[in-house]
Amino acid sequence: MRTENETDGADDALAPVRFDTKIAVVLRDDLETWQRLNVTAFLVSGLGTASPEVIGEPYADADDTAYLPMFRQPVMVFEAAKETLTAAHGRALSRALPTAVFTSDLFRTGNDRDNRAAVRAVGTGTLDLVGMAVYGPRNAVDKVLKGARMHP
Repeated sequence: MRTENETDGADDALAPVRFDTKIAVVLRDDLETWQRLNVTAFLVSGLGTASPEVIGEPYADADDTAYLPMFRQPVMVFEAAKETLTAAHGRALSRALPTAVFTSDLFRTGNDRDNRAAVRAVGTGTLDLVGMAVYGPRNAVDKVLKGARMHP
């Protein structure tokens, strides 16, 4: 089995890097554009803190100006109906994959403390999810995303 840094090309320097893990965001398909962008940004911020292996090395330009590190692999963005998103959430939890959630209540709060209180006030099965991010082995994440489609 190849690791994420191994390739199957003859010239490894030119061959694409293949990842055996996947970072994915699933957004509810009825969100407005500004909500999709906001939810995506919030969701992916959680993955880097809980799974530091997803973060690559810092960047620098030709003038040696330093920039922050980013994810070391692409973030795949999907959309789904509310029911599909709820099912994906259940599958992610059952597989114990690192998961971040964004509920509709978070559109009415304005800070981290109130965000956490809003999620805490609702049981797992009744969260009104508008998005979630998940990270893990590619095959497991693909199973979690069953029924979701790539974001247009």
